Amino acid sequence: MFISLHQIRSSLERLKPIPPFFLITFLVCKKKKLPVGRQAAFGINKAETEFLETYYKPNERSRWYFRVSRVGRKQKNWIDAKYPSSTAQSTRTRGDISGAFLHDRDTDHWGWSENYLDILGLYLKKFTDERIPTFDLAVWLYRERVWPSYATPEDILKVFLEDFYISDKEIDYLFNCSIPRAVDASNLFSPGKVTWEDLRAITGLPPDMKDEGGTLSLLEMRGVGPAKELKMEFSERVNLITGDNGLGKTFLLEAAWWALSGSWTGTPMFPRNDAKKNEPAITFQISGSLAKSASMTAQYDWENRCWSCLEKRQTLPGLLIYARVDGAFAVWDPARSTSSDLDEENLLVFSREDVWDGLITKAGGRTKYLCNGLINDWVNWQNMPGVSPFKTLVKVLERLSPPGLAFGDLGNLSPGKPTRIPGESRLIPTIKHPYGEIPLIYASAAVRRIVALAYLLVWVWEEHKAQSALIREPPQRNMGILVDEVEAHLHPQWQRVILPALLDVIDDLEKFLEVQFFITTHSPLVMASIESRFDLDRDRIFHLNLVQRGQIGEVVLECPEFVRYGSADSWLTSGIFELKQPRSIEAEQALLEAIKLQRQDNVTTEDVRKISEDLQKYLPAHDKFWPRWTFFAEKHGVTL
Repeated sequence: MFISLHQIRSSLERLKPIPPFFLITFLVCKKKKLPVGRQAAFGINKAETEFLETYYKPNERSRWYFRVSRVGRKQKNWIDAKYPSSTAQSTRTRGDISGAFLHDRDTDHWGWSENYLDILGLYLKKFTDERIPTFDLAVWLYRERVWPSYATPEDILKVFLEDFYISDKEIDYLFNCSIPRAVDASNLFSPGKVTWEDLRAITGLPPDMKDEGGTLSLLEMRGVGPAKELKMEFSERVNLITGDNGLGKTFLLEAAWWALSGSWTGTPMFPRNDAKKNEPAITFQISGSLAKSASMTAQYDWENRCWSCLEKRQTLPGLLIYARVDGAFAVWDPARSTSSDLDEENLLVFSREDVWDGLITKAGGRTKYLCNGLINDWVNWQNMPGVSPFKTLVKVLERLSPPGLAFGDLGNLSPGKPTRIPGESRLIPTIKHPYGEIPLIYASAAVRRIVALAYLLVWVWEEHKAQSALIREPPQRNMGILVDEVEAHLHPQWQRVILPALLDVIDDLEKFLEVQFFITTHSPLVMASIESRFDLDRDRIFHLNLVQRGQIGEVVLECPEFVRYGSADSWLTSGIFELKQPRSIEAEQALLEAIKLQRQDNVTTEDVRKISEDLQKYLPAHDKFWPRWTFFAEKHGVTL
């Protein structure tokens, strides 16, 4: 059994008023049995460092120690390796505590003075009327110790007093050895040891570490893009971006990608023509596993033609995948670099050809294979014995397949046997269609796009796990997926299932993954498909709209409430797509003229006949408008 996170949290609260001296230096001296009334050789700086390494360093990768005490003006959360030779040294040799020690300057000889307890007792009272909560101090120090199932709070207390040779007189002067009333035996222990992932929610991160796995919570732009000012507060799961062509959907995806990854997939954004010199700015905020980081603002540097962000990031994103509408992809993987900040090594940008044929780079006369490409990996995975990424790929392909509800539909995207084609020395993957197995490079644009997306999802996750293992870190638990025009090339049947499939496909990669989606779409079928899955607390719709401001148009960003319209026709006539009628322009015009005529007082037979001819030309015989119009026409002498 191990001491529980609940108990550690409670004990840390009660330790805050205690000066650091009693939590570190005093215990170091007691552990080493520092003599009273005489001096002995004692490398106290080294001993303090060893003590901090053992008890106050919750993360081995950091060089900082957690500061349990909150006494002092600065109230820092962390102290660095200089503490024993600087702050602690000063505390021991100057001021109120110095009289408690016997020490000759510039020597490594130390001892307690005869009246050290009187001095230390007075020093403690300067900060708190309470004595040191002994049980709580033991909880922190022994958080990684294995305890028998029958252990009690008194057992923890007893071990501490024995380990540090605390005398009865020291207890009388300095320690409160009672068990706090708040201690609940049922919450004192837990089966597993409290990990750094658990503990950092209490301690926060040391200065040399970043909070990873963040999601984008805010994006605000000024003087750049189609709108003079624009602000988006993203949801934690699905963010759907809609709007007419040219209003900035792809622009918003590019900006979101930059805010998360710190990189552009192509040409960096340039400020608006009407932007003033000090105006262009991009502000963003990333929410980490601990809390939202402070918002950061990048200003446009006109001289260097780049966006400069002076602040260092407190929170880094999780794994990122960006599927562009042109078949290109971008990937940002925090495990690809040992840097604790954004780094070029984290970024991979794939052209459409790179996805299929592989991504390589050359540096210092050496070729690096960053990705083998879909064709090579598919065949290698398929021929790999035992458990392999190919099994995951098959699941993902099946999940992203068109519905195949009727005979003649494409059906599941199922891999066939690799084959050779003229002019190629490689084996080429095939996909099964109802009419035979087709080499993937000959497949339709829709199949190629979905297959490429499926492959990148699997490859990125498998590669991330491999890279994480190489640096001895657990894989990310958060992922960001950006898809531009998710319905591109897809038949309406496929459009109706692709977004729900993307939400579900994550389970095929890893059950624990939390994913934030950024999706742009023009499709009413995509919008209708999400109705049964839309979570008002975790999902959001953004709509870019063009409004008239005097003589000029202005793009505004709306965040409408989610409404279940039901049919695709209802979505087409909603405020999202803004069609007056879900039909051809000619049919819409004929209907509007017919409705206008029905509302008039003076209606002639000739007017009714002319409108009837247009309706018969553009409306199908089964249109629901016909009964209404037929009655009106016959009333005015026109038989249809």
